[in-house]
Parts: sequence; structure tokens; C-alpha cells
Amino acid sequence: MISLIISFAVLIIGYLIYGKVTEKVFAPDDRKTPAIAINDGVDCVPMKTWKAFLVQLLNIAGTGPIFGALMGAVFGPVVFLWIVFGSILGGAVHDYMSGMISSRHNGASIAELSGAYLGKAAKWIMRVFSVILLVLCGTVFVTSPAGLLDKLTPDWMNGTFWAIVILVYYLLATLLPIDKLIGKLYPIFGVLLIVMAVAVIGGIIFSGGKYTIPELTLQNLHPDGTPIWPYMFITVACGAVSGFHATQSPMIAKCIQSEKEGRRVFYGAMISESVIALVWAAAGVSFYGTTQLLNEALKGGASNVVYEISTGVLGVFGGVLAVAGVIICPITSGDTAFRSARLILAETFGLDQKKINNRLFITIPLLIVGGLLTWFAIANDNGFQIIWRYFSWSNQTLAMIALWVSTAYLLKKGKRRSGSLITALPATFMTAVSITYILMAQEGFRLNRTVSYIAGAAVAILFFIVYLTKLLHKEAKAQK
Repeated sequence: MISLIISFAVLIIGYLIYGKVTEKVFAPDDRKTPAIAINDGVDCVPMKTWKAFLVQLLNIAGTGPIFGALMGAVFGPVVFLWIVFGSILGGAVHDYMSGMISSRHNGASIAELSGAYLGKAAKWIMRVFSVILLVLCGTVFVTSPAGLLDKLTPDWMNGTFWAIVILVYYLLATLLPIDKLIGKLYPIFGVLLIVMAVAVIGGIIFSGGKYTIPELTLQNLHPDGTPIWPYMFITVACGAVSGFHATQSPMIAKCIQSEKEGRRVFYGAMISESVIALVWAAAGVSFYGTTQLLNEALKGGASNVVYEISTGVLGVFGGVLAVAGVIICPITSGDTAFRSARLILAETFGLDQKKINNRLFITIPLLIVGGLLTWFAIANDNGFQIIWRYFSWSNQTLAMIALWVSTAYLLKKGKRRSGSLITALPATFMTAVSITYILMAQEGFRLNRTVSYIAGAAVAILFFIVYLTKLLHKEAKAQK
């Protein structure tokens, strides 16, 4: 319990102190943002700061900080450290830089930013990589809420029925101007999401001793012996560091009215998401009592675990409130995943998105692919887990690239280029995570653990040496 309270406190302090450090490195100014300079009435639309924050929070806080945190909790309370410090030093910096750099490039996607700072080859790789990630993300955020709704409704309203309903909503959310549907619904859903998190943790804390939140330990408590490195850092993406956010921040970069709103909107939303992840990580272990029992429960599906915790802690009515929040949470990331994919493809093919026909031309094929993947996930017992694993690795690899893009931007544009360490260090860390995982994972190359560890560290060190070379060259050139 004390460890959890300290974790919450450190997140708040991190926002107040390290958030300001990050803001100082970027140095926001009074230039016009895309919402003011472009204001096309579809994607570049001015939003008030509080609304932009809630939209950003719901964009990024999908199934990830809930399901990912529950699966990460199987490693034990050590997951608290990754959520807290991963968010402050990596995830929130990642989100802030992704959003702010995009704002200075008229709301350009992470793919276009990769091209601007890492070269044309990187741009095309990221265009393909980002769209694949977003479609996988959209699929994950169809199947998980559909599975929960299936449990709460009559038999004829099965998972397939709800998947179709959600996909129809995604069609509308992807096509309509951002302020017509998303801008109106998200503030309401944001309040529900916050109330849900408070209700779950409140129910556990004030259970009269029925549930005990474990204290921090560095011991790996995973019952299957799965190593913490790099598996925990892949499993808990949203809530700590998530590349998916690099696809979402540019969307809200089109809506903020001042660069000086960035810390509250981008850095603040990531910290808030980490609070949600902490709640569910703590709830998972405390509700089931041991990581062994939590792991067994997760084999029946993360949706079942969410349902059991919500109803078990809060009763029927409180459980409905909590489950409703968990249903809305992923849906409000899935819709913007497809919307972001539309924007990236529109950039790629130069299609004006003011025209509804151009939006339809891109959106319909995207949703067809998403629908087929959803059918696969529903039709196969482990379909969701397969898609989740590939999504998780793709997610962290995108985070690695986005952090290196931010580093390249700071090296090129920053007045104090040494400030680029704020992104270069987490970029190096995520490089090691991503490379090590794909080398040793079952869905990767399945190499020996020792070989994977050495190779992952070697690649990360090589990247950092290249960065230091660029930094020293820039500094020496500036002094001439």
C-alpha cells in the first residue's frame, strides 16, 4: 500500500519537475499552431486545453494500461517501477516531443517526421510500419470491448454482433470532423474513465482488509519464470512507454491553440494514463492474492479478469460502472487508431481530406482489413493473444523510432543540443528492449537468451555512439 502511494506521488512530482525540464528543452513559443494557421474544419480544429487533454488521454488510454498492466502485474510489484519511471523519463517525454514536433510541421504524422529527420527510407518504412501498427491496434480495441459486452448482454448479442456495432462507430469517428463526434463524446467518457479508476482503487483500499496491495520488491514473481528483461518492458507498453502514442499525439497537435499548452496536454495525459496503469496493476495482484492465481486467471482472457475484479470489488452496480469504463476506454483509442491511419495514408498519397469521397476511399479498406482481423481474433481461442503480442512489439519498436526522431530534431533545432539526451537516453533503452525481445521471443527469432541480451545491448550501444558522434560534431561546429 505504501509503495503504491509513493508511486502516485512520484508521478505527480515527475510531472511538476521533469515535465518542466522537458518543456524547457523543447522551448515552446508563440507561433501559430495548425489549429489556428490551417483550421480546415475536419482535422485541424481549435480545442480548449481541458478538452484537448481529455481527447488525448482517451486516445492513448485504451486497453493497454489496463490489460497490459494486469499482464505486467504477473511479474510482481516490480512493475510499479517500470510504470512510474518509464512514464516520467520515457513515455511522457515521448508523447510531448511527438506532439510538439508535429505541431511545428503542420500536424505531420510520425512517418513524415521520420522522413524529415531520419531520411526518405525511414519515412517509407514508418509509413508502412505505422499503418500496420494502427490497424493491429484498432483490431485489439475492437475485440476486447466486444468480448466484455458479450458477457453483459443477452446471448444473441454475441462478440460478433458487438464487433460489427463498434466497427460501424469507427467508420463514423474516422470520417466525421474531429469536433463533431470525438470532441463531444470524449469529455463525458473522460470523466467516466477517471471515476472508474478511482472506484476500483477505492474499493480495494477500503475493503476492510479483504484485499492487500503488495509492497515493492525487485524479485521476479512470474510463476512461469519469464524473465523481467525484456518481457515486462514489452508487456506494459501503454502506461509506461508506447509508440502508439506517437501516432495519436500528432492528431491533437492539430487541435491545441498554443504550444504552451503542450505540457498539460501531452505530458500530462501520459502521466494520467500511468496512474490508471498503476491502479490496475495493484488491483490485479491484490484481488487474486498471488501472481500465480492472477496468471491462471489471465489464461481465461484479460476481459474475464477485468470483469471479475470490477464486480468482485465493487459489486453489481459498481462493477457495471467500472466495466463500462473499460469498454469505452479501448473503443476511444480504436476509433482514433483508424483515424490516424487515414491521416497517414492521406499524407502518403496526397489526398485532400476536406473531401468526404477521399476520406471514404481510405477509410473503407482500412475497416475491411480491421474487420477481417477481428473475425480471426474472435474465431480463434488465442487469436487476441497472437495479435496482442505482435502489437506489443510493434508498439515498442515505434516508440524507439519516435524517440530517435525526437533526438534528431533536438540535435538539428535545439539551442542547447546537449538537451537531446532527454530523448536519446530513453531511445537507447527502448532500442535494447525492442531488439532483445524480437531476437528471443517465440514470435521472433527464438535465439538463446544470452546471445539475445548481448546483441540487444550491442545494437543499443552502437546507436548511442552514433548519437554521441553527431552531438559532438554539432557542438564543435557551433563553436567555430
